[in-house]
Amino acid sequence: MYNEDAEHDAPINEPRLWRDNGWTARVIKNEDDEGWAVEMIKDGESEPALVGPWTMGRDKKNPKPLDTPAFHTLVKTASEVLRRHEQQLHADLHKSVIVNTATASITVKLDIVPDEDDPYATLSAVDEDGEPIAEVRVAPNFKLTRSSAADWIAAEYRRPR
Repeated sequence: MYNEDAEHDAPINEPRLWRDNGWTARVIKNEDDEGWAVEMIKDGESEPALVGPWTMGRDKKNPKPLDTPAFHTLVKTASEVLRRHEQQLHADLHKSVIVNTATASITVKLDIVPDEDDPYATLSAVDEDGEPIAEVRVAPNFKLTRSSAADWIAAEYRRPR
């Protein structure tokens, strides 16, 4: 029985195309100059995670062939780029500040849900023990600052306008 997925998952080790361990490295003509570039694409993704310059071969015309050490370095670098991107996205979507009141230290969190049809955010407050105090739904563009959090606490956790 023919298995198309098994064929697609099979490693490829060609001078300009390597595929293994969920990644594809492809050496391409660099459109910006006369050199070469390499793009790293994670399986299932349509856009490359990494595009960078690639070394010329000995003839100074063609690219240096891909090899095992280069491929492993490219996978490591592309994985790190994706990890940093995910960390930045998480930081953009989940923010928190601590507000010290006369009686307690309150952590106010803003969690954004970037839904295509109905984006929103949740503003929540927890006490020093992590116990929930309040939670309201706010616009996804709500700006959480120490001042806006203090205002929300002073307004007895009523939904900000």
